[in-house]
Amino acid sequence: MISTRKEPTYIHVILLLIAAGLIYLLIQVAIVEPSNIMELEKYYKAESRQRMINIKEAEVLYKNKFGKFTGSLDSLFNFINNDPSVREKKDSIFVNLKSGSFVLDSIRFSPKSHSQYLLQIDTSTSIDTVVNQRGKFLRVDTTVVIGARYLLECPDGYGSIGDLKNDLKINVPSWGQ
Repeated sequence: MISTRKEPTYIHVILLLIAAGLIYLLIQVAIVEPSNIMELEKYYKAESRQRMINIKEAEVLYKNKFGKFTGSLDSLFNFINNDPSVREKKDSIFVNLKSGSFVLDSIRFSPKSHSQYLLQIDTSTSIDTVVNQRGKFLRVDTTVVIGARYLLECPDGYGSIGDLKNDLKINVPSWGQ
């Protein structure tokens, strides 16, 4: 015997709503969220690189004033805040960030992880032997140079500026700007 009993309409409506919800969820997870993540990642990369360029500009100003680069972001920012010649033309030296105008305290940290940028300087030692005209040994001269080169790295992996070993890469971004 075949049953001709009809199913209630509300079950069909509930199943249809569940199917629509699952389709919406699938579209969000497969299409919308990845594109949002890609846009956010693109923003983080551009913002981080702008901040690194501003730190590079500050390093160049520091070297012009003191004859060497600094390995401390604190001393670099103190120099920018306290040196009158830099303070006056701060707006013309530094580029605006993607998030808005240039704010010195904001460029210390990466926008994605809020970790501080990694800044290192080199220390090179040069040893030279001094002899007189007759070839007699006089002394050994040792010269230590601190801060001739620097390396600025993004903690989130968006690139670096400078190099600790190669003079040709001083102030050169790794992303080829």
